[in-house]
Amino acid sequence: MSLFGHGAWMNLLAVVLTVTSIALDALDGHLVRTRKMATPVGAQIDILGDRVIENMYFTYFAVVGMVSLWLPMLFFARGAVTDFLRGLAMRAGHSGWGANAMLQTWWGRALVGSRWSRGVYAALKCACFCYLGLELALTRGPVLLVGPMTVDAHAAIRVGAHVLAWLTGGFCVVRGLPVLLAGWKFFAGSLAGGNSGRVTRGNAA
Repeated sequence: MSLFGHGAWMNLLAVVLTVTSIALDALDGHLVRTRKMATPVGAQIDILGDRVIENMYFTYFAVVGMVSLWLPMLFFARGAVTDFLRGLAMRAGHSGWGANAMLQTWWGRALVGSRWSRGVYAALKCACFCYLGLELALTRGPVLLVGPMTVDAHAAIRVGAHVLAWLTGGFCVVRGLPVLLAGWKFFAGSLAGGNSGRVTRGNAA
């Protein structure tokens, strides 16, 4: 990502490396699942890597004025809340998959853990990062790869960037809803347990 903003060709190289990184991440996930090598720690590391990448990319594009600052804030808040709730579920003995998974509803599992959902989300992020990177290379900076553009053409490109970015953000929120709904009971249980502990200590005193 550090290649962005260092000239048109560096921007294009960053786009190529972005596609390569996401493709390798998808291949890694496929191999882990098909060879039954998945572990809870590995799943958490995979989630952490996804959080770091999406937050860094969207923060950069927000800083250079290509997307709204609210977009990286949305991704950060959604990731922080869902990861916190997943942590509470793991403390209660639930895993990310299997019979003891945190998500018990069919629609929750389909929306969060299914192959199509992960594929669509990865494709949206890849398309968004590449679109913004190509826009950066083709229409911005002191060295452009295309000639001067009309105002209407540049406006259309900007509209496409915002639509794609917020579509990605919207799907991110939708995929987080099952975790929020399922995680609420663990959060409420944690509060109830904490209050019960304080009452017990107070009676003992």
